Amino acid sequence: MRVPLGLSIALALSGCGAGGTREAAQTAVPSVLVSTITPAQGSLLQTVTAYGTVAPALNGTRTFSEAQPGQITRLMVAPGTAVRRGQPLASFATAPASRSLYRQAVDALTTARKQRATTAQLLSQQLATQDQLVQAEKAVSDAQTSLAALQADGAGSGEQTLTAPFDGVVTTVSVAQGDRTQAGAPILTVAKAGGIVITAGIDPSERSRVAVGQAASIVRLSGGTPLAGRVLRVSTALNARTRLVDVDVTFPAGRLLPGEGMQVAIATGQIVGWVVPHRSVVTAGGPAHVFQVGGGKAVAVPVTVLLASDAGDVVSGTIDPRRRLIVDGAYQVSDGAAVRWTR
Repeated sequence: MRVPLGLSIALALSGCGAGGTREAAQTAVPSVLVSTITPAQGSLLQTVTAYGTVAPALNGTRTFSEAQPGQITRLMVAPGTAVRRGQPLASFATAPASRSLYRQAVDALTTARKQRATTAQLLSQQLATQDQLVQAEKAVSDAQTSLAALQADGAGSGEQTLTAPFDGVVTTVSVAQGDRTQAGAPILTVAKAGGIVITAGIDPSERSRVAVGQAASIVRLSGGTPLAGRVLRVSTALNARTRLVDVDVTFPAGRLLPGEGMQVAIATGQIVGWVVPHRSVVTAGGPAHVFQVGGGKAVAVPVTVLLASDAGDVVSGTIDPRRRLIVDGAYQVSDGAAVRWTR
C-alpha cells in the first residue's frame, strides 16, 4: 500500500523527534548545587558545659547565731548589703532567763569560795578534815567551770552588737527586727568579698576532664557579655539533690549577684584534627562521613568526630587537602552524585 507523501514526512519527523528526546534524556545528567571550602587542619577548644547559680562558697561565709535565746533589738542590714570589716550588723539582747542563770552561777562561785576559805580555817584549827577541804575545793572548781561555760555562751551579756568579721556582702537575713530567737537559731549570713562563686553541676562522666585552675567562660542565662572565670573546686561526691558533681567557678568580684542563673563553659583542652563546619558532617543513615568533590562528583570520606561544637567540628579521616569539601548540600548528595559548586 502506498503511503501518502505528507503522512510519510510527518512520520519521519515524528520518529526523529522522539529519538532526539531519548538521546537528550540519556545525556542530561542531574547535579546538585553545593557550597564548598578548602579543608584545613587545626584545633578547637574542648569544653564542658554546666548550669548553676551564683552563691557563697562553702568556706567563704559566716553565719551568725547565739547560743542563748534572746531578741533582735536592732537590725542594720538587709540581704545584698555590702559591709566592711567591723561594721555593725545587728543588736542582740540576751533573754532575762539566761541572764538569771548567769547571776546564779556567779553567786554559786562566790559561795563556794567562801566555804573553801572557812573550811581551810577550820582545818588549821583541827576542826575540819582534809577530805572536807578537798570537797570544798571541788565545789569551787565546779562553780568556776559552770560560770565559764555560761560566759562562753554569752549568757552574761545584757546586749551585744554583731559585727562583720570581714569585708563582704550580706547574703541572707533570717530574722526581723524585734524577733525573739531560740538558742542556736541562724540570724544572718555574710559572704566574703570574692568568696561568692558560681556553683554548677556537671555530669559525673565528665568529672575526670575538669580540674581546679581550668579557665571558664561565664554567661548569664538571661544573656549578656561573657565573663572570664576559673575552676575553684571540684566536688568528690554527688550532690544529693541534683545527682550531679558540684563545681565552683570564680568570677570578677562585684559583677554578679547571688541567685543569678548562669551557664558555664569550662575549657578542658585543645582537640587537633580537620576543622570543618558542623553542617558538613553527615551522621544520618550510618557512620559519620563528609563529602569532597572529585571529577565533578561527590566522594564520601568516612570520618571520626573528635569534637562537635557550635564553633565547628574536629574530625579525623583520610581527607584529601587538594579536594574541595562540601558544606551546604552535604545532606542532599550521595556518593558518586554529580555536583556543581560555589566557593
